[in-house]
Amino acid sequence: MFMVESKGDWAANSQNTGYADTVMQAVSLSGKLYREGLGMIASENIVSPMVQKIVSSDLHGRYAEGLPYKRYYQGCGGFDTIEELGLELAKEVFNAPFANIQSTSGTVSNIAALKALAKPGDQITAVSTADGGHISHARMGAVGLRDLNLSTYPWDEERMEPDIDASADLIRELKPKIALFGQSVFLFPTPLRELADAAHEVGSTVMYDGAHVLGLIAGGCFQDPLREGADVMTGSSHKTFPGPQGGFILSSSEDEKFQRRLNNAVFPGTCSSYHLHHVAGKVVALAEFKEYGQKLSENTVANAKAFASALAAEGFDVLAESRGYTASHQVLTRHGELDSGAGAKAAQLLEDAGIITNMNMLPGDTKAMTPSGLRLGVQELTRVGMGTSEMEEVANFYARVLIKSEDPAMVKQDVRDFKSQYHTIRYCFNEDDASGYPL
Repeated sequence: MFMVESKGDWAANSQNTGYADTVMQAVSLSGKLYREGLGMIASENIVSPMVQKIVSSDLHGRYAEGLPYKRYYQGCGGFDTIEELGLELAKEVFNAPFANIQSTSGTVSNIAALKALAKPGDQITAVSTADGGHISHARMGAVGLRDLNLSTYPWDEERMEPDIDASADLIRELKPKIALFGQSVFLFPTPLRELADAAHEVGSTVMYDGAHVLGLIAGGCFQDPLREGADVMTGSSHKTFPGPQGGFILSSSEDEKFQRRLNNAVFPGTCSSYHLHHVAGKVVALAEFKEYGQKLSENTVANAKAFASALAAEGFDVLAESRGYTASHQVLTRHGELDSGAGAKAAQLLEDAGIITNMNMLPGDTKAMTPSGLRLGVQELTRVGMGTSEMEEVANFYARVLIKSEDPAMVKQDVRDFKSQYHTIRYCFNEDDASGYPL
C-alpha cells in the first residue's frame, strides 16, 4: 500500500536551502542596484510587465521542435498560434519576407546564419573586434567555431566605420563567401550600399549583424539593411529592441530554398529547445513595438545625442565629435591613455556612484581588459521615461564622479533620489503604470 510521506520526511536540509537563499538575496541585490541606479550598459534593457509575466509562465519548460503545425511533439497547439503570429509580426515590423524568431540570442543567430551561408574553410570579411566588431565575428567566437577564414576591413577611425574604398577593394580581392557587417560598438550606420554592391559583384552573400541597433532599425531611426543590400540580418531581441533575451534571423530573400536553409540552421542546427517562454515574450514585444516602437526609437536616438553633447560640455572626451558624436543609442568616451585601464577605473567609480556602465576598447587600444574607454547606452533610461533634459542631469553625475572627484557614495544618494522618479516602464502595454524594476 502506498504511504504518503510526512513533511518531516522530505524537509529540506538547511545547508541546501541556504544555497537557494544566497541566490535569492543576490538577485534582490542586483535588482536593487538597477532600481536605484542608472543602467547604462548598451547591450541591456528591461522588459514590459506583460513580457515579464510570459517569461515566467509554464512555457519555460516546454518543447516545440520544428515550425508551426509541423512539430515533433504533441501539446503544441497553443504555441503554434503564438509562433505563427510572431512570424507575421516580425515580417511586418522589419519589412522582411522571411523571419525566424526561435534563436536564443544574437550570437546563436550568427552561428546559425554562418552555418547556413558558408562551409568550414570559406572566406569571410568582418569588422575587427579592435574596431568595434562583436566577438562572434572573430576567430575566438562564431567565425572560429565555423572554422571560417577571417579577414577584417580597413577602418576609418575618424568616421568610426569601415573605410569604404579600401574595404570594397578587400572584398573584390578576396571574394569572400560572406561579407559580414555590423558591430558591437556601433555609433553610425554602416556604408552598406557601397560595400554590398562590391560584395554582390563577386558573388558574396551580405550578412548584417544588427544586434545592438535592431530596435532603431525597426523604428526607422538608423538604417534599413535589408533595403541597402543585406541578404540576411541577425539581431538580438533585448537591446534597443526591448524584448526578452533572444534573437532574430531576417532575410530579404523570397527564395524558399534559401529560407529553408536558414530555418534548418536554427533547428536542428543550433537549437533543440528554443526557449518557448522567450519566443512568446518576443511576440508580445513585437506587438508592443508595433504600437510604440517608432517613438521609442526616435527618443532613444535623441537622448543619445543630447547625452553626448552634455558630456562634451562637462569636459569629457567624447568620440566622433565631427559627426555629432552618435546616430544610435551609444556614446563613447575616452578617459586616459591607450591601454591604460582608465576605462576600467572609470567604470568602477561610476558603479560606486550607482551608474552601471562597461569599459570598452576604443580605436588604438589593444588590450580588452585595460582599455581607455567607456561604451554608454541610453536605451534603458529612455524606456523609463527620461528625455533630453534628464540626459543633462545624468551627464552632471558623471562629471561629479570622474572630473570633480566627488565622493561616489555621496553622488550615489543623489542618483538614487533622481532615479526614484523613473521607475514606471513606458512604450509598452502598461495601463497600471507598473515598475520596470519589480521587487
